Amino acid sequence: MNSYDFSGKVAAITGGANGIGAAVADRLLQSGARVAIWDLDISEPEDRLKAYAKDQLLAVQTDVSDLASVEAALATTEASFGKVDVLVNSAGIAGPTSTLAEYPADAWRAVQVVNVDGTFNTCRAVSQGMMARNYGRIVNIASVAGKEGNPNASAYSASKAAVIALTKSLGKELAGHDIAVNCVTPAAAKTRIFDQVSDDFVQFMLSKIPRGRFVTVDEIANMVVWMASEENSFTTGAVFDLSGGRATY
Repeated sequence: MNSYDFSGKVAAITGGANGIGAAVADRLLQSGARVAIWDLDISEPEDRLKAYAKDQLLAVQTDVSDLASVEAALATTEASFGKVDVLVNSAGIAGPTSTLAEYPADAWRAVQVVNVDGTFNTCRAVSQGMMARNYGRIVNIASVAGKEGNPNASAYSASKAAVIALTKSLGKELAGHDIAVNCVTPAAAKTRIFDQVSDDFVQFMLSKIPRGRFVTVDEIANMVVWMASEENSFTTGAVFDLSGGRATY
């Protein structure tokens, strides 16, 4: 396992109590960072996080779709840890499996509010402090669906395409500072988001992956941690593929 030195660094991870976010939090904590989890449900974090002390890991109940909630989470994190050097946007929902013609309008809006507005809210909140300190790393978790579009998942696909575009735009805006803004586009991983879609859709996603398996959350975390490190000092506005060969661009 590659190791990176995050001593003295503070990371905020949305959706960090479970799934991809929890795997990233674990790797960053192992690497010396202090981590704040911003999650709507902080009642039962994954077992891998339960051994860390309170001066290493802070859990803040946060609704990323609400800018005021995000700003309050940032204030709580800064009061405990002083700053935020790294932001990882992992919070997201899938929405129902449905054709666009029959897609519920309220479900469409719910997906955009969490996946797109949530990413906007957190990036908006932390980027100001990063610019003032002339340092920061932002990693947004997009999806291969944002590149290719999945049938019967128009809301999710559109939201992740928006995250990709937001990443490119913000990366250019902050390029004059020592701030890197990048995203990853994973294939499906076995996380709680699978509970939101049908078994048929899960099998469809698996059938599209040349590797013949789902990506693991630890494989995603391995790439994200490098992107969040000081070593990633030049690349910004980029999209890193984690689709197992499905999308080769």
